[in-house]
Amino acid sequence: MKTLHKFILKSYIGPFVMTFFIAMFVFFMMFIFKYIDDFVGKGLGAGVLSELFFYFSLTTIPMALPLAILLSSLMTFGNLGEHFELSALKSAGLSLQRIMLPLVMTIVLISISAFYFSNNILPRTNLKAGSLLYDVRESKPALLFKDGVFNNSIEGFSMRVGKKEQDGKTLHDVLIYDHSAMQGNNVVLYAKKGKMEETADKMFLVINLENGVSYKDMVDNAKDARTHPLVRDKFVERTIRYDLSQFKMQRTNEDLFKNNYQMLNLSQLHGTVDSLNYKIEKRKTDFGKQLRKSYYNKSTELLAKADSGKKVSTISVTDYVAKLPKSEKINIVETASNIARSAKAYAESVNNDYYADYYSMLKYNIEWHRKFTLSIACLVLFFIGAPLGAIIRKGGLGMPVVISVIFFIIFHILSITGEKLAKEGSIPVFEGMWMATFVLLPVGIFLTYKATADSTLFDASSYLGWFKKIGNRFSKKSGNS
Repeated sequence: MKTLHKFILKSYIGPFVMTFFIAMFVFFMMFIFKYIDDFVGKGLGAGVLSELFFYFSLTTIPMALPLAILLSSLMTFGNLGEHFELSALKSAGLSLQRIMLPLVMTIVLISISAFYFSNNILPRTNLKAGSLLYDVRESKPALLFKDGVFNNSIEGFSMRVGKKEQDGKTLHDVLIYDHSAMQGNNVVLYAKKGKMEETADKMFLVINLENGVSYKDMVDNAKDARTHPLVRDKFVERTIRYDLSQFKMQRTNEDLFKNNYQMLNLSQLHGTVDSLNYKIEKRKTDFGKQLRKSYYNKSTELLAKADSGKKVSTISVTDYVAKLPKSEKINIVETASNIARSAKAYAESVNNDYYADYYSMLKYNIEWHRKFTLSIACLVLFFIGAPLGAIIRKGGLGMPVVISVIFFIIFHILSITGEKLAKEGSIPVFEGMWMATFVLLPVGIFLTYKATADSTLFDASSYLGWFKKIGNRFSKKSGNS
């Protein structure tokens, strides 16, 4: 490897690693803010949270990688231009393309790695993250007692603690409503003091109550409903055990999620799209056959019998119906109406199923194209960032960050807009998923051309000079006149 290549790569790797992890952190925090309500109060262990955060940090790579390439390439060439290293290299006879060559090869390798990640690792990561997030959302909040507030977390019981001491175990003024028998709040228990602890396996909550009394309203038979007998029981000490298994997060079988379009690789997506396309075409073919067989034939059979024994084809429908009694005419109209309603309901059902499969197929097609758009986006954004850095000649995290964010926002908006239009079927999937690339690729080519020609694209004085020339021309013409 030449010294120049080592120098360029060394100048690029540092900013790339830094911006990549900064971008990952920013997108990861967006995930935390989005799902924070699903985590708080669930009593999730460090292991579950670490696993969830790890998987979701991997899912941020498709967003963080293009931004990191754009920002780091802009910073690298901005630093080279700011310190006149780029000018020195060009004065030595090296073109901008020659200077960019080692980074182009590096970005190509990164793009290939991004495709491998998107096709092989990301589907598995989405499966793990999606199933784990589902389990976290479905798990019940942790059993927490607040002073003077009723807690209904334990099924069949409503509990209130007057005061809980700082040790988190000692309770005062404990009131428990037991409606586990589904007969209302007919059992009430009160104790002046208590102590609660979880068993070693965390499966049961044990509450030891002291100096209390329980009340039970007897509703075992009809006589009790009239007399309302009440059983009161005082106790010095009583132990109650509650099952906490319902508060433990249950892991769902991942096979239930594996057919989601985000959990499939290219070959699986292609197979699913083919299956859906075949299903859609078959449904359209079977619709006409089923409609003719089940409804059209019924309507013709309705007129198939005449009182004279003639076939319908030999007499007019009007003459046939005119000969029938009023009751039979009404029966024919009602039967025909029922057939029409059934046919309409069948057509609506087939239409709904058709569009459900159609929009599902669009999602799988979109995900298929997404595998490639990530890799190409890395290349396109590099050819925007590197020439821009060579033109503006500003390094660091100031101007490069501003420009990178602007271009990334444009890229992101175009990507989201194209994907949304493709999901709605407004435009073909290919056009929607490659919209951002088609728009920004000419920008990258234009900027590369301008940077190669040492264009003063962002030099305000060049534009002022151009306006001055126009002003001088107008002044000369007015003077001559």
